Amino acid sequence: MDIRKVKKLIELLEESGIAELEINEGEESVRISRYSSTPAPAPVSYAAAPAAPAPAAPAATAADEGSDEDSLPSGHVVKSPMVGTYYSASSPGSKPFVSVGDSVTEGETVCIVEAMKILNQIEADVSGIVKAILVENAQPVEYGQPLMIIE
Repeated sequence: MDIRKVKKLIELLEESGIAELEINEGEESVRISRYSSTPAPAPVSYAAAPAAPAPAAPAATAADEGSDEDSLPSGHVVKSPMVGTYYSASSPGSKPFVSVGDSVTEGETVCIVEAMKILNQIEADVSGIVKAILVENAQPVEYGQPLMIIE
């Protein structure tokens, strides 16, 4: 593959929000990634705890939905834009992107969500102080799940 094509691909990667790009042309292929090639931590298996019998509770109603968000601390909620695995740092031995009490600016990377072997940088959509981190490192996350609170 021509070096000019590779340079152009690198520029496209830097200008876009994607984390990794792989191109195959016949027998030639090139893979460009924003991250180092160190292996990601091994996936963690979670087993559901047996449900304890609960006292009789009223059936959930449409008004009850969203009550999880009502119990969150006040501030701006950074939500997961996809289903994946939450990582607080770029590699297992690295310092976390942010910790509770850190000041962040809009557009600053605050975590990574890995989906289908692609590491996606999640950026703060507001400036402020990290008030709470709601998920643990290497924890699976759902679309729209609150990840952290910025105030």
